[in-house]
Amino acid sequence: MARKILLSGLVLLLALGLAACGPPATEAPAPPTEEPGVEEVEVGPISLRLWTHQNPTFNEGYEALIAAYQEAHPNVEITLETFEYDTYIQTLATAMPAGEEADIIQLFGTWTAEYAERLAPVPEDVMTVAEAEALYYAAPIGGFIVDGVLYGLPQEFNIEYGGVLVNKTMFEEAGLTYPPEWETIDDVLEDALALVQYDEAGVMTVSGFHFASSDAAVFSFLAGILQRGGDYWNADRTGFTFNTPEARAQLQWMVDAIEMGVSDPVLFEDAENWVGDAFFEGRVAIGYIGPWAISMGLYDFPDFEYEWDYLTLPPIQGDPLFAADSGWGLVVSPNSAHQDVAWDFVKFVAANPDNAAQWNITSSTLPAIPEVAESDAVLEAMPWVARELEQLPYGRHLGSMPDRDLVMYEILYPHILNVLQGVETVDEALEMIDAEANATFE
Repeated sequence: MARKILLSGLVLLLALGLAACGPPATEAPAPPTEEPGVEEVEVGPISLRLWTHQNPTFNEGYEALIAAYQEAHPNVEITLETFEYDTYIQTLATAMPAGEEADIIQLFGTWTAEYAERLAPVPEDVMTVAEAEALYYAAPIGGFIVDGVLYGLPQEFNIEYGGVLVNKTMFEEAGLTYPPEWETIDDVLEDALALVQYDEAGVMTVSGFHFASSDAAVFSFLAGILQRGGDYWNADRTGFTFNTPEARAQLQWMVDAIEMGVSDPVLFEDAENWVGDAFFEGRVAIGYIGPWAISMGLYDFPDFEYEWDYLTLPPIQGDPLFAADSGWGLVVSPNSAHQDVAWDFVKFVAANPDNAAQWNITSSTLPAIPEVAESDAVLEAMPWVARELEQLPYGRHLGSMPDRDLVMYEILYPHILNVLQGVETVDEALEMIDAEANATFE
């Protein structure tokens, strides 16, 4: 999710040199590939501004690509301006209505529908919708297409479904097979139950399988609906359908896992023992979280004493269908005096496979382009990507919601957590989720 990924400092795996503690690091990415831009790029002095949120490795990647582009186009000067995340959101909200935004803007793809009227469509000579859909995975590009119009190009596949941090040391101390040979989700629960630890008072001190943080709970809930043959959208995507047999079955499965004893959702949730921190503080054996947590762990917890890795979960049933946000990408302001050059830079950064790979490796993010995700450079630098490749084609975009964060984190997650904590029944929660989520369309 956007909020958690931004709260954690991501870092290039090589820079940390922590192969002994987690997934191995490899050589730094090759220099960006220079390619000629449109003819207009070559004439006259041109100054552009690029806005991003403050993220060390994201911006390290941008700085390298800006330098390469400026070397190829000496008349172009691109100034990178960064903002603390909350300030960035506020700045976008105030600057865009006033027409004071930068020429190029880093935008979380799922937010595109909310900003579309204040964005410049991608010119067809830069990329058509059909070309974009052919180049990128469906989930990342899906958010940048609104009502059939392409508004930007994605740089990452922001997946929160199906991946877990795994404490190898705890597996071995519990006498469990490592790496685990999970064929079904029940195999995961069986291992998790053996990994739970309690203190003398009977209080859980180590969660076997922590899946009650916001992203894990919400995205696993949505994936379970899809894998059971259901959907959370109505036919024309003008409303939600959360009170369904498929949703009921998935939420009940989550309750059953808790009642089995794999975790305590009162002690292990977002407000207390958030999965990313709790795992790297030795309080979680299997932690459900997106792959961005790999570099977060290496950066924020360099002295973590246990051996660990990042693995993928089996689906609940059938194919591993899942929903995902579009992730971060680049858009262009309609108020820019040099839209042609701005789009040329965006294409240089996000559509050139070599440059896209350079940015993904530097930022330790999952590529939005299949060719890049499958490239030797990415797989050597980020071996964990290989484990994600099989399920990525099954991802679809979350969908254009009136207020994505409201639905995900103020409606879905609180009710799901209430059910897991025994405050609401499954039926009560689904009725309220359905009513409250659909009210966001009003």
